[in-house]
Amino acid sequence: MSSYEFLAGCYDELTGDVDYEGLADYLERRMAAAKLPVKTVLDLACGTGSLTCVLARRGYEMIGVDLSEEMLAQAAEKARELEGAVPPLFLNQSMDKLDLYGTIDACVCCLDSVNYVTRPRQLQRAFERVHLFLMPGGVFIFDCNTPEKLQAMDGQVFLDETEDTFCVWRGAYSPRRRICTYGMDIFRREGGHWQRGEEVHEEYAYTPQELEEYLRQAGFRDVRQYGDRSGRRPRAGEQRIFFVARKDL
Repeated sequence: MSSYEFLAGCYDELTGDVDYEGLADYLERRMAAAKLPVKTVLDLACGTGSLTCVLARRGYEMIGVDLSEEMLAQAAEKARELEGAVPPLFLNQSMDKLDLYGTIDACVCCLDSVNYVTRPRQLQRAFERVHLFLMPGGVFIFDCNTPEKLQAMDGQVFLDETEDTFCVWRGAYSPRRRICTYGMDIFRREGGHWQRGEEVHEEYAYTPQELEEYLRQAGFRDVRQYGDRSGRRPRAGEQRIFFVARKDL
């Protein structure tokens, strides 16, 4: 089963602890620091559209792009409940084949989505596509799990449980491949019965130096790194790092 095919139906339940409003606050601060008007925003790897809809409610014209049709179906359903906001446009595309109808003022890519691109050259192409569609002066903001975090996942077992969903996932890190593999067993209540699904997810352990180099090769010159939702430089052992890259004016 492909990633998110079964998980999409219960993803929001299992990620109920994600503070999308707080994440949007942080993204807005970073966008404001660019000192250019931001109107149109691309949410790359938007998933079920939770962040997309939060930003839409705040007045941004949103485009959500994701590779998973199942996740986008959830996002479209969620967007129907928006009131007083421009409905987001959702596109089913791969990051490295991003193809928009026009330019954007900013692009955000959150919740370690870049780690899910497990081929470095593919991620490089994705950065090039983002750079192509950004307006001059536009900003690209994304976060990533650090190699230290992914390496520490090796052998770990986690349990997520709600009233209608039960998920057990196991982490295994391969130093040779630089990939952390998550094997997931998911049980989802459907009426009076439980359905079982299995999924495998992989994240690549990119170093901050590699990511900065990919950004510069894509054409970005002003590239900055921050600790998790902070305005400071990343510290040793940081679990998550944010990048802010700006396209030249």
